[in-house]
Amino acid sequence: MKVLVTGSAGFIGSALCRRLLERGDEVVGVDNLDPYYDVTLKQARLDRLTPSARFTDVRLDIADQAGVRALFERERPQRVVNLAAQAGVRYSLENPQAYVNANLVGFTNILEACRHHEVEHLVYASSSSVYGANTRVPFSVHDNVDHPVSLYAASKKANELMAHCYSHLFGLPATGLRFFTVYGPWGRPDMALFVFARNIIEGRPIDVFNHGRHRRDFTYVDDVTEGVMRVLDKPAQPDPEWNGDAPDPATSRAPHRVYNIGNSNWVELGRFIEVLEECLGRKAERRLLPLQPGDVPDTYADVSDLERDFGYRPSVPVEVGVRRFVEWYTSYYGVT
Repeated sequence: MKVLVTGSAGFIGSALCRRLLERGDEVVGVDNLDPYYDVTLKQARLDRLTPSARFTDVRLDIADQAGVRALFERERPQRVVNLAAQAGVRYSLENPQAYVNANLVGFTNILEACRHHEVEHLVYASSSSVYGANTRVPFSVHDNVDHPVSLYAASKKANELMAHCYSHLFGLPATGLRFFTVYGPWGRPDMALFVFARNIIEGRPIDVFNHGRHRRDFTYVDDVTEGVMRVLDKPAQPDPEWNGDAPDPATSRAPHRVYNIGNSNWVELGRFIEVLEECLGRKAERRLLPLQPGDVPDTYADVSDLERDFGYRPSVPVEVGVRRFVEWYTSYYGVT
């Protein structure tokens, strides 16, 4: 099939495009190469995709309404995966407008294009950040998530609401995926694992927030892309059991669903750093700091719905995933 993937130069987007190409799909990759982090790394990810004759590399900002409309008119994708977004919890405190432009305006343009071009299925990235002030774990898609603690999280909750509206009004099958702390080779330089590895190698201290007592549901990138592909191949259906007297946030009478994609197992940040130290063969100098604004202490995904509906449960442990990341990092940056 022809699949349009936004954020194709991103960490998850490029990995997903690669998997889709490997199985024989035609892929239209859309990215604006935003300089939020190293554009050279983004281009290197794209360079792994462009040799394929079935990959079309499009330079476009999804906040460009006319550009998105023209793209869909020209390419006529059957299915769409929207991964383009302004990422980062802490950056949303500094530059909120970037989140409005990419995550709200841009996503509206994608929804409109999907609506008018009869897209079979829209899969879009949400985030574990939507759980915000929730403390009951594991986090379930059936729980209410109306208390975000960052603008980034609020924009992702807004995406879920917007997609539901289009499913309800126009019958657009749409599935939101709440990603839990994705890591692995070709990862984002602003993520903790990348920052920690760089600083440890360079002999500089690492900032360990919440005094290392964070617990995160670290999810390996290959687990995530496998989950996305399985969801993409099964367009969302209305839930005939949905009841407006006791509304389930994860399902609807409309063809809209929400799932967690996480490892369904949390790891304390201190242990995560220990694994990285073992893989690098070096010790970190830890600078212990309090919890940062916008961060949550713990994340832990209930993935039982994903397992039930798609027969899939992410499984790569951090000991394996971190080792693979270190092997990539040292090779890519020429670290001995």
